[in-house]
Amino acid sequence: MADPTSSDAPARTGHGRVPTAPDPLPIPVVDNHTHLDIAREGEDAPDVAAAVALAASVGVDRMVQIGCDLPGARFTVEVVDRHRAMLGGVALHPNEVPRLAEQGDLPSARAEIEALAAHPRVRVIGETGLDYYRTGPEGVGVQQDSFRWHIDLAKRTGKALQIHDRDAHDDVLRILAEEGAPEKTVLHCFSGDMGMARECVERGYYLSFAGTVTFKNAKGLRDALAVTPLDRLLVETDAPYLTPVPWRGATNSPFLVPLTVRAMAGVLGVAVPTLCQALSATSEDVYGPW
Repeated sequence: MADPTSSDAPARTGHGRVPTAPDPLPIPVVDNHTHLDIAREGEDAPDVAAAVALAASVGVDRMVQIGCDLPGARFTVEVVDRHRAMLGGVALHPNEVPRLAEQGDLPSARAEIEALAAHPRVRVIGETGLDYYRTGPEGVGVQQDSFRWHIDLAKRTGKALQIHDRDAHDDVLRILAEEGAPEKTVLHCFSGDMGMARECVERGYYLSFAGTVTFKNAKGLRDALAVTPLDRLLVETDAPYLTPVPWRGATNSPFLVPLTVRAMAGVLGVAVPTLCQALSATSEDVYGPW
């Protein structure tokens, strides 16, 4: 999760434009990370059924719904039972953790996340990790402790780990090495450079790229993508955030994934069907069948 905004079907941008559905992908893919529980300020909550149907119409027939606070985690467990296109992930976001700790609610919140994680259609512990952009030095210790707890939970439950990493690359990699990463570890909305990408691949991690890879100023991110093998790649919206070009500034939604996929194929120099097939296969390798 990047910022508090919303994930609905077409939404107006700051220029008054409305995103239109892109051409369908030739082979269906998975939106590896979306937040259909979050509405942007001033917008209605997403219509989940409509968002799922619109995504399927352009070849995004599966998705991983991420709930990263207690209301979002409860929502996730409820919707994955209603929508077979959705699997779920639950966790306490690193920016949630200092607030919960200050209120004395962190132990009970952890207990609830662990209980929700037992649901068979919850296949992800995440997003967890570190965020030094929004949380100051006073929150670093509790964030790191929480990250270690989530790593342990993923290993105990045998579920994939999805990591949020903002301005904390070195500590994220250090803690994963110290704790021992789960077998399936995903760097969600990968934001590192080429060197970090290579290190993550060497460690056996998966890198998930979002709409940021389409941004004009994201050459370093495209360089990181270029050195990532197809069998380590995933794609995501992080909806409602990080909407790909040409709709940057709009509310993101899973139906816009094809824009990112086609941009990724161009960077990698592979045919779009080849990339789609790899993204689909890797997603099921990480999360199992939908």
